[in-house]
Amino acid sequence: MDTIAKVSEVPNFGKKVVTISGKEILLANVKGTIYAVENECPHQGSPLGAAFIKDGYLSCPRHGYRFSLADGHCAEHPEFVLATFPVQLDGDEILVDLG
Repeated sequence: MDTIAKVSEVPNFGKKVVTISGKEILLANVKGTIYAVENECPHQGSPLGAAFIKDGYLSCPRHGYRFSLADGHCAEHPEFVLATFPVQLDGDEILVDLG
């Protein structure tokens, strides 16, 4: 697992984009649970830094496709799945397994 940010850098219901090994990862904080997903919508590749977070879903700012932060699935368009990455917290540090 790689340390990629600090919990204090990702406010509640906020996001932070980090680049690790040339890959952009979007971190999202939902009530203290940190999620890590790819920062590119699988529909048309739009960056997700401006996405909305609501009810455990991330909504793409371009077309509104909603992806589960937990597993990346899109109920409305199941053919599109957002890559998600396992997260572990160590104090204030966010560790992510990029596989």
